This record gives sequence, C-alpha cells and structure tokens, in this order.
Amino acid sequence: MISSDNLCMGCMRETGGAGQCPHCGFISEAAQIPPYLPIRTVIANRYLVGKMLEYNGEGATYIGWDIAEKKAVKIREFIPDSFTTRTTSNPNLQVMRGSEDIFAELRQSFEELWTRLARLRGLSALISVTDVIEAYGTSYAVYEHFEGITLRDFLLRSKTGYIPWEKARQLLMPILSTLGTLHSSGIIHKGISPSTLIISSDGKIKITGFCTGAARTARSDLNSQLFDGYAAIEQYGFDGSQGTWTDIYSFAAVLYRTLIGSDPIPAKERMSNDRLMVPGKFAEALPAYVINGLINALQILPEDRTRTVEQLRAELSASPVATAVSGQYQQRKAAPPPAPSGAPAPHKPASTASSKNGGNKKKSKGGAQIVVTSAIISIAIGLVLFIILAFTVFRDRLSINLGNSSATTSASVEQTQAEPIAVPNFIGRSYLDISSNPVFNQNFEFGDPEYVYDKEVAEGYIVGQSVQPNDMVAPGTKITLFVSKGEEEIILPNVIGSDYEEAVARLEELGFVCQRNEISQGNHRENEIVSMSPSYEKAYPPGTTVYLIVYTPETELVTDENGEIIPPEELEEDENSAEDTPSADGEEYVPEEE
Repeated sequence: MISSDNLCMGCMRETGGAGQCPHCGFISEAAQIPPYLPIRTVIANRYLVGKMLEYNGEGATYIGWDIAEKKAVKIREFIPDSFTTRTTSNPNLQVMRGSEDIFAELRQSFEELWTRLARLRGLSALISVTDVIEAYGTSYAVYEHFEGITLRDFLLRSKTGYIPWEKARQLLMPILSTLGTLHSSGIIHKGISPSTLIISSDGKIKITGFCTGAARTARSDLNSQLFDGYAAIEQYGFDGSQGTWTDIYSFAAVLYRTLIGSDPIPAKERMSNDRLMVPGKFAEALPAYVINGLINALQILPEDRTRTVEQLRAELSASPVATAVSGQYQQRKAAPPPAPSGAPAPHKPASTASSKNGGNKKKSKGGAQIVVTSAIISIAIGLVLFIILAFTVFRDRLSINLGNSSATTSASVEQTQAEPIAVPNFIGRSYLDISSNPVFNQNFEFGDPEYVYDKEVAEGYIVGQSVQPNDMVAPGTKITLFVSKGEEEIILPNVIGSDYEEAVARLEELGFVCQRNEISQGNHRENEIVSMSPSYEKAYPPGTTVYLIVYTPETELVTDENGEIIPPEELEEDENSAEDTPSADGEEYVPEEE
C-alpha cells in the first residue's frame, strides 16, 4: 500500500524517506509561495495538494494525490490574482471588498466549464476530468495526471524544429476532431498553442490549459493570458465576436508552427503589416490544398476566416467535393502563397526596338503559340470541370433554358425542383456542423432537435434521424434530428448532518454508490455524516461513488484479569445477560453498588 507520508510533493512518487526526491529533486521541506495553497493541504478530505506547477490570472494548477484512488492527479484552483488574497495562516480565499459579485460570476463560469469537460469522456485528445468541488471559499477541478512534454518542447528537440505534413497530420488531426466535439458542447478553448498541447509518453497528444473566456480575452476582469502568434485578433479586444473560428485560427497557427518551424506573426502586428507567408522551400514541399487551408484559417478578420472544424477538415482532406459542400469555394482576401524559390521572374514585354529583330520575332511567334496552346488546354480543363460539377454537386441548382418559350423554362425549373434527393446519414456527426451547413439547409428543413440521453455518444452528436439515410425525398422535406445529451446525470443531494444508514438508503435509491470513511474528532452524533465528496447539488452519472465521512466516537478499551482486550460485543452480551438475570426471590436482579 502506498503511504502519502513518503510521497514526493513535486512528482507524487515514493522517496523512501529521503529529504530530496531521487526522481525530480524536489526538497521535502520546500514551502509553497503565497497566496497558493500550502503543500499537503487536504481538499474535501480526499485530495492532497502538492507543488504548484503553473498559474495565470485565473488560477493555479497543482500536482496532487487522490487519497481514495491512490494515484497522482492535477488540481486546478480558481484563484484570480487581481482581486483575491490568502494568508499563510488561513487557507480560505479572501475576496477583496467590492469584487464579490464579479468573483461569484467568474467562479460560476469556472465550475460550468469544468463540469462540461467532466461530461466528455472517451476522447483520446482530451484530458479526463474526474471531479469539480468547492472548498476553502473557492472551486477546484481535478483531472488526470499524465507524463509528457509540450508540443513546443517536442519541436525544439527535433533536428529541424519542424516535421513533415504526413507526420503533422497524424499528430494533430485528433486535436481537430476533439475541438469539433468541444464546440458542439459549447466550449471554446481560446488558448490552443504549442504550450497547451501535451504529447504523452505513449505518443498521443492531448489538449490542456482550459480557462474561462475572461482569462483569454484582453481588457477583461482577469489578467489575461494570450499566446502571441496563436491568439486571434478578436481576443485582443478588437472588433469581432469570438467563436469556433477563434479556435480555428489558433489551430491553424499551431499547424503553421509545426510545418514551418517558426511562430506565426502575432495578429496585432498583422493588422498593420501582414507579412505572414509560407517560405519558398516549404511551399515546394507542402501540398497546395494544405497551403490553401492555412490561408483560409489564418485570415485576420473573423468574417473572412474558416468558420468551423468541419470546413477546415474538408480543406485539409484534399476533397474537392467535401470542400465545395462546406462552402469553401469562395474568393478570399488573402494573397496567394509566394512562388517557390527558383521560379522564373515575371515576363517583361519586349521593347519596340528589339521587336524589329528577326530572331526576336521568331521567339515571339513561338511564345505566342505556347500561350494560345496553354489557353486552349485551360479552357478545355475548365469546361470538363464545369460539366462534372454541373451534373454532380450543382445538379439541383442549375437549370438550362433550351428554348425561347417561357413555358418551357418554367417546366424545366419545376422538374428540377421536384426531383427527389437522397437523405444523407447524419448519425454520428456533430449537430452544430449539420445545422450550420448551407447545402443541407437548402435541401432540407430541420425542425427543433430532440435531445436524448445516450452514454455511448458524446454530447452534441446525432444519434438518430426521423427520415432514414438514403431515402429519396422531395427537396424541403422536414427532418427531425435526435441529439445526444450524453450520459444521464443525477443531482447529488446534500446528506451532511444525516444519519449514515438513512443517507445510504437515499443515495443508493438514486443510483449512487456509497463508501464509508470514519473520523472520531469533533462534537457530532454517532453515525452522523460530517462531510461528503464529490460536491452536493451537482449532477453526476449513475454509479458515481460518493465518499461519506461518518463520525464514530472512540471507545474505551476494557481488559480482563489477564490484560487481554475484551471485544465490545462481548461486553454488550455481559450487560444484556446481567439485565435479564432474575433474583432468587423472583424479583428483578439489581447489581450491587460498589
């Protein structure tokens, strides 16, 4: 059994009693810097606080130890440094006078964010949140601890400082998929960067660094933490709302850093002088569709930028049909990528004097033939592409007038509109992506979605549809989508102060699993519940273990004439037998007083 007494508070590994950890070098007597929780503080009678790992304007992250599960965890504390303080003698957080309302509002946002994250389980690129609790006048989130290095350190340790597209695609596309799920759940990260993406020891990458929106927005109530080069312009307080496109910018900036080897120019600098480009040697090696995807996703203004994960995935998948469906064939304001190094200089027209030279005439004639030939080939290719698109993607949008009669034209349009279309399979796809897709909204009418519990499907994803996939229906047919609410959750009632047996019966009836832990300090009734974990009045899945701290008074040990301890149950039997023994004259036996 692992004892917390010999655990290093810097890495949560056993030290064998050494004063300095042999694994990480942490000194056991080291003190935490104020105003952060002192080392070995216990939260909710379950989590042991270790070394503070990082902090920003919103709060601090500690390494911790789950006493019940006997494993290392990460603990995130909401402790905004601009209007809170804590003394070394009192762990309770103190809010500065006049800031109580904004503290309560931001604390609620903190709890809502981490509660939503706790509901998203099974995503390979997302940290697993296990608990959200209240203690010491503030709130805490507990999530898994895993060994790894940041993407920034990973790239710096590589020989070139960057990796090729195929390797980057395998590494980063899980991040893009997880972002889609987060967006469907109403979570915008706003801090995606090489410093918040961690590559674990098994080679998988995970998103960390979650904070409330105020912590990732300049000029907010918190001291903001923005990653220059990766934060979008709207996060700096400029005009433009924040949304899914904000994370799209950050992800594209991470992809740029991974492929090019240098940080993108900060968005604030690009506003006045946009010098962001793909260097020639990389433009030669990267697929054209990847460069195009980067250009669209790194647009400075939000309205010009790729809007959703689905659209960006389509562009990075090199699928022309998928790109067209997601509405990405549009004129962008960005300049095309620079020509690869070694490309010929632009052609300059010959002067009037040189055109009189016979040799130059011959060259001009040959050049003209090449231009004409190239033009004919380009027209032919364009015509072929137009025909393909006209009879596939844009078939239902085009009508060709073959005569001068208005009746013929009208009949042709009506026939196109009435032609049945196949219903796509929406199951397993994000409701946000489906409902915002312009092509789907043009072909079908989506009523209000119906939300259902489904523990197998992440929240925000479609689990059913009223019209079956591949059914042929008329354009404009109404389809109802059934959207997962995630696993069903139950509100945990407050049973503190209740009798243990009554509380267990109540909690088990609701679907919780109870585990008893005893204490003997304090002034309470026997079997009274003193505290509980996780926090009450919050929603949890059925089967969640509730730890009940129960008061059990200490009992005096009684020994016999040989010094052996008499078990309490034998004492009770002796007392009962004495009470039941009648006297010789038939009267009730009364023990003699000493």
